[in-house]
Amino acid sequence: QSSGVGVNPQCLEAYQELKLGKKSKYIVFTLSKDVTEIVVEKTGPLSATYDDFLCDLPETECRWAVYDFDFEKEDGGKRSKITFFSWSPDDSKIKQKMLFASSKDALRRSLVGIAAEIQGTDISEVAHESVLDKVSRGH
Repeated sequence: QSSGVGVNPQCLEAYQELKLGKKSKYIVFTLSKDVTEIVVEKTGPLSATYDDFLCDLPETECRWAVYDFDFEKEDGGKRSKITFFSWSPDDSKIKQKMLFASSKDALRRSLVGIAAEIQGTDISEVAHESVLDKVSRGH
């Protein structure tokens, strides 16, 4: 079920720049103030670290994000997987959690080429190690 929220075209532009242009490392998405559309809140430069990314996920508010996750395979080969994050921290308001949950599909469907998906309700679930474990499985 979708909440009828639209996806701002800027979301797709930012995603294409990350995916094809390799111009950014991550994108954080949020709902607009009037809750009518999903918008880009922030993009992280290529020089950004995973810790920088985690700092942009608020402790008490929901967000979605896309991160271009790099890792090394056991044979030494490098891999990159565009990973979609649903961030819904335990301390966020119930109403916001419901809004973000019902709006997620609109955003998720519009982003083609996502390789992995992470649900996070606290920082341990989005910690580098646990994400690496999920992202690198089967590769």
